Amino acid sequence: MLTIAFPAAAFATNCYVMAPAAGEECIIVDPGIEILGTLREVLAEHRLRPAAVLLTHGHLDHCYSVTPVCGGDLAAYIHTDDRYRLKDPLSLLGGDMVHMLEQQFGKAFTWSEPEKIVEVTDRARLELAGLELEIHHAPGHTEGSVMFALPGLPDGVQADIELDRTLLAGDVLFKGSIGRTDLPGGDNAAMQRSLRDVVLPLPDSTLVLPGHGPATAMAVERQTNPYLQGLTQ
Repeated sequence: MLTIAFPAAAFATNCYVMAPAAGEECIIVDPGIEILGTLREVLAEHRLRPAAVLLTHGHLDHCYSVTPVCGGDLAAYIHTDDRYRLKDPLSLLGGDMVHMLEQQFGKAFTWSEPEKIVEVTDRARLELAGLELEIHHAPGHTEGSVMFALPGLPDGVQADIELDRTLLAGDVLFKGSIGRTDLPGGDNAAMQRSLRDVVLPLPDSTLVLPGHGPATAMAVERQTNPYLQGLTQ
C-alpha cells in the first residue's frame, strides 16, 4: 500500500495520501493548511488520481484545504456528528486564532463548503480507490472524531514487532499522548470511553498513523502511553 505522509504548514497536521500502488487512484486524508503545493507534487510524482477526501474530524487544521482538493468532483467524507463543522470551521476556531494564522501566512483566511459531502457512521465500511476502510467513531476530541482502519501496511514499514494492519487515528491517539478535550465540542468523559471501548480493543499488531507527530504501534501505546494506563475493557 503506497502511503505518503507530509505535514501541513500550520500545527504540523499530518496529511496522508494512500493508494494500492503508484499510478492508481488514491485517497487523501486530512488536507490541512497550505498543503496544496506539496499535494500536487506528491500526486504528480506517483501518478495518482484522487478519488475521495477523508476527514478524521472537522477542526480547521485537518480540513482547511478540503474544498480546493475536492473541487466539484470529489466527495469529502466526515462523521455525521462533525458535519456541522464544515459549514464554517473558521467561526469555531475563534477570532484570535484566525488572526494569528493570518499574521503567520500574510493573507485573509476564507472558507466555503465542499460541494459533495458524505456522512459516515460508526462501523461503516468504505471501498475507495481500491482500499477497504472501516470507520471507528471515537468522540472526545470532537463529537464526530473517527479513526479509519485498513488491512495491510504501508510499503516499506519496518518494525521490531509484528504489524498487519493500519489505523489512521486522527487526533484520538498520538505517540505517548491523546487529543485534547478542552476545545468546543470536546468531552473528556467521552474521550475516556473512546479510549476504553474503541482504542484499547485494537490489536497490538496495529500500526497507528496519528494526526500529529510520528507513527507508533498499538502494542507500544498499550504499554507506554500514560493515558491508556488504568483503563480496563
